[in-house]
Amino acid sequence: MFEYFPTHYSWNMGLLMAAQLGGEMTEIDEACRPLQDLARKPNAKDDPAAQAAWVERWTALAEKIEGFARRDEAAGHALTAGKKYLRACVYWFTAERMASHKSPQKMVLYRSMVRCFETGVRLRAEPIEFFDVPYEGTTLPALLYRAPGTGAAPAMIHFDGFDVTKEWMHLCGIAREFAARGISTLMVDHPGVGATLRLKGMPMTVDSERWAKAAIDWLEKRDDIDAKRIGVVAMSLGGYYAPRAAAFEKRLAACVAWGARWDNVGSHGRILRDPNAARSITGWLDHALSYYGARTPDEAYETIAKMTLEGVADRITCPLLVVHGANDKQVPIDQAERTIRAAVNSPRAELRLFTSEEGGAEHVGGDLFSPTIDCIADWVSDVFKTRPASSGR
Repeated sequence: MFEYFPTHYSWNMGLLMAAQLGGEMTEIDEACRPLQDLARKPNAKDDPAAQAAWVERWTALAEKIEGFARRDEAAGHALTAGKKYLRACVYWFTAERMASHKSPQKMVLYRSMVRCFETGVRLRAEPIEFFDVPYEGTTLPALLYRAPGTGAAPAMIHFDGFDVTKEWMHLCGIAREFAARGISTLMVDHPGVGATLRLKGMPMTVDSERWAKAAIDWLEKRDDIDAKRIGVVAMSLGGYYAPRAAAFEKRLAACVAWGARWDNVGSHGRILRDPNAARSITGWLDHALSYYGARTPDEAYETIAKMTLEGVADRITCPLLVVHGANDKQVPIDQAERTIRAAVNSPRAELRLFTSEEGGAEHVGGDLFSPTIDCIADWVSDVFKTRPASSGR
C-alpha cells in the first residue's frame, strides 16, 4: 500500500481515498507535504492542532480549485469547469470528514462539498437525478444514477457505513460500473450519514430494513426500474446494514457486503475502548457520538452491542457476496467468514478476499478500490443476468 503518512493511519487512508475519488496527486501533495512533520509526532492522532492543520490545508486546496472551476465556467467551458468542481468537491469532503461535529466549520465545509458536487455533475451532464425518498414521515436524500438505454433496468440500492456520503458513493465510480452493465444505482444518505445526519439531525438506526423498505417502495413506482431485480450494497459498517436489510426485506434479490461486519462489538466496540486502534477518521469518538445519537461512550456502546448478524444471517434467502480485505485493520477476517458460514439459506453465499498482490487488501479496499468495485459489479451482473449496456447517451 502506498503510505504517504506511514505513521498516521487515518490521514493515509484519507489521502488514498481523495486520490481515488478523482483528486490529482500533485495537488494532494501540495496540501499534504506541510503535514508530514506533524504526522510523525507521537501524539499526532489526538493533537487538535494537527487536526486543524489537516482541515486548513485541504480547505485551502478546495478553495483554490473551486476558484479555477468558476473561472472556466465563466469562460463558457462547462466540461472543464465541471471536472474542477468535482475535484474541489473531493477536497472539501476530505477536509469535512476530519472536522469536528462540534465546530460550525463542519457545516460550512459540508455545504461547500455539496455545492461543488451539484455544480460539477450538472456541468458534466452526468446521468444523475436528485431525489428525496419518503421515509417514516420525513425523507432520505438520494441520488439515482440511471443505466443507459430504454426499458426497465435492475437496480442496486447503495447504503453507506460510518463516515462517507452519497456523493462519495458516486465519486468512487461504482455506479458507473453498474451502469456499464445495465444496472441503475440509488445512492441514499440513510440515518447517520450525509445530509440525513448533518441537515436533518437523524442518527443511525440498527434496523436497516426500514431504509431498504423505503427505497424499494420508491423504486417500485418507477417504470424504468425492474422491481424483481433490486439489490442492496453497503460498505464498511454497511457490512452489517446490507445483510440485515436482506434478511428482513424479502423483496431484495441480491446483497453485497462491501467489507464484513458480523458483530460491531468486535469492530466499533473495540475501537471505542482502544485509543490505539486503527480509526477511519481523526476525531473518531466525536463522530461516533453524533452518528449513534449518543451522549456518552457507554451510551454509544449500548447501540453498538445491538448490531450483530447472529440470528439474522440465516434469514438471508437471496444471493450474498461478502468482499473483504485480507489486511483490514479495522475489521478482522473472521467477521467475513462468520457471515458466510451463517448464511445457510442463501442460494449463493460467496466470500471474496483481496490480498496485497491483487490490491484492495485494506479496509473496504481503501488501498485500491478498483479490484473490489469490479468484483462487485461483475457479481451483481451475473446474479441479475445483465449484459453490457449500450451507451444510448
